[in-house]
Amino acid sequence: MSSDISYTTEEIAKMLKISKLTVYDLIKKGELPSYRVGKQMRVDAADLEAYKQRAKGIKPSSQPAPAADRPLQHSAASVNGIRPIVVTGQDIGLDILVKHMEKNISGIRPLRAYVGSLDSLISMYRGESDIVSTHLLDGDTGEYNIPYIRKLLVGSSYMVVNLLSRQAGFYVQKGNPLGLAGWQDLSHPGLRLMNREKGSGARILLDEQLRLHGISPRQLAGYELEQTNHIGVAAKVASGEADVGVGIEKAAAIVGQLDFIPLIEERYDLVMLKTADNIPWIQALLDILRSEEFRRELQMIAGYDLSRTGEVLFET
Repeated sequence: MSSDISYTTEEIAKMLKISKLTVYDLIKKGELPSYRVGKQMRVDAADLEAYKQRAKGIKPSSQPAPAADRPLQHSAASVNGIRPIVVTGQDIGLDILVKHMEKNISGIRPLRAYVGSLDSLISMYRGESDIVSTHLLDGDTGEYNIPYIRKLLVGSSYMVVNLLSRQAGFYVQKGNPLGLAGWQDLSHPGLRLMNREKGSGARILLDEQLRLHGISPRQLAGYELEQTNHIGVAAKVASGEADVGVGIEKAAAIVGQLDFIPLIEERYDLVMLKTADNIPWIQALLDILRSEEFRRELQMIAGYDLSRTGEVLFET
């Protein structure tokens, strides 16, 4: 029976041919009623079908009423006064942060969206997310994040806060047989690369370094081959399918059987819009970032620099 069927946000995104962030936006607005099973959000098939019918302008009597016509307690955006908060990014530090948010901030329900840095900022511009994480290098200034944020969020009131810093560099095969030591070595003939997807911080870091060193992407075999996370890139290098990939130190430690060449310390920041709806929980979030309990938990993860965690770096 359809009443026994439910879908994950990923499955809905594929069925409707939209991004996961758009699915989260529909959940935030109450247009797709949802519930949580462990860490996973699910939507019943009947509620998905009702949404599709409403989108077509059809309102069959056998389908649930639109969210706007239901009592507030049935709206996903206001179940018992709880507001969904979409948190984007892929670092494990964000999962730890969300756990502390659930424990310490009342009136919200964090939803994790695992997307890259540039797509995260674009989703905030579109109003689809509430807390975005970003690690985007501007090659011309050598500065992380703020140049991109200022360009994308023109006219918005926002705050940029540091979550952590971490080492980024090359994944290379065990023993570094090709002797790769710096960005200029990407010009070596025949080098096989495993890349990240467009919009990810690692992809932008690579593209900026190629530009600064005068290396054409066409010189790199495999430039068009993409993985959607650091672990995927590291695994391809460890298996011998690629000679090099760009990513963070933590993934190399998880995958093993490869070496990591640190090249740059990247700043991993959070961006929050300072809207009337967000102000009540922003200070509580800052308190979490600056708490000893949160910092102790992050310190257990190797490779993190927490010297600026919780520091407001830029504010409009």
